[in-house]
Amino acid sequence: MTDAVSTIDVAVFGAGRIGKIHAANLARQPGVRLKYVVDVNREAAAALAAQHGAQVADIDGAIGDASIGATVICSSTDTHADLIVKSAAQNKHVFCEKPVDLTLERARMCAEAVERAGVVCMIGFQRRFDPTFSALKARLDAGEIGTPEMLVVTSRDPGAPPVDYIRRSGGIFKDMLIHDFDICRWILDDEADTLHATGSCLTDPAIADAGDVDSTAVTIRTKRGRLCQINTTRRAAYGYDQRFEVLGSTGMLQAGNVRPTEVTAYSNTKVSTDVPEAFFLERYRAAYALEIAHFFDAVTHGKPVRTTVADGLKALELAEAATRSWREGRAVKLGEAA
Repeated sequence: MTDAVSTIDVAVFGAGRIGKIHAANLARQPGVRLKYVVDVNREAAAALAAQHGAQVADIDGAIGDASIGATVICSSTDTHADLIVKSAAQNKHVFCEKPVDLTLERARMCAEAVERAGVVCMIGFQRRFDPTFSALKARLDAGEIGTPEMLVVTSRDPGAPPVDYIRRSGGIFKDMLIHDFDICRWILDDEADTLHATGSCLTDPAIADAGDVDSTAVTIRTKRGRLCQINTTRRAAYGYDQRFEVLGSTGMLQAGNVRPTEVTAYSNTKVSTDVPEAFFLERYRAAYALEIAHFFDAVTHGKPVRTTVADGLKALELAEAATRSWREGRAVKLGEAA
């Protein structure tokens, strides 16, 4: 636990899109100071550091500085595990973007390192902090629709990332659907028993050439028999489509998209509204700010975090099972040997 009156010095790893978002949000937190920015692209690191009055450092220099109380890891996925382990070994609290790693073995190693060190480790599943999604969850937990029975998740990107990124992403189930797997666990408050995933390449043959798919359909049956269906695509021509609905024993709750404005136009030929937000940075702007505030509140006051390294492991287990189900063309029981 950190003394509430002290300043927490922070090192941010990664000066890309999400690194910039987290750096700006943590810079607004009272009692938090961004001290270092670390990135293989020194120019990007220097620009972000200058924006927030920080310094550029390398990995060992930042983690080795005894004044650093927390690390915020926004770098490429293949760096996450090493940075978590190194941070924990130096008794730094850790906020890390999803996924923990691309392999369960290394992700478990991270969880063990965090447990040994006794530090806070929060994984960036920002959707749990989205005001609309969290409001639905609160009403669900309050019993508004009785017992939840079925969850339907729609998760569609407006366009695919570069193929070079897809080749090293670990595949769509680990890169994109890992958020949806976390939503499934969180909303249904249950663990998966069986999972069936299928996928196609419908938007760009180059994605198939890279060994991946761009459109998926996943069905999960939980240990208590609840059902979850997840549909995803890398191409939604109308914007970033993020919504879900929960069917319960006495009703249904829906969480819809966020739009730039809530103006509705009526004429004698049509009724129209804005299309959804352009992409995740806009859609989850509030959620990113809320999750960083939650992390530093937990660090400062010794509270548990809402999205733990254990949650990261569980989501990765589902992503691994979905990848196997898609490749082998069959339903997979969670926990079965590979």
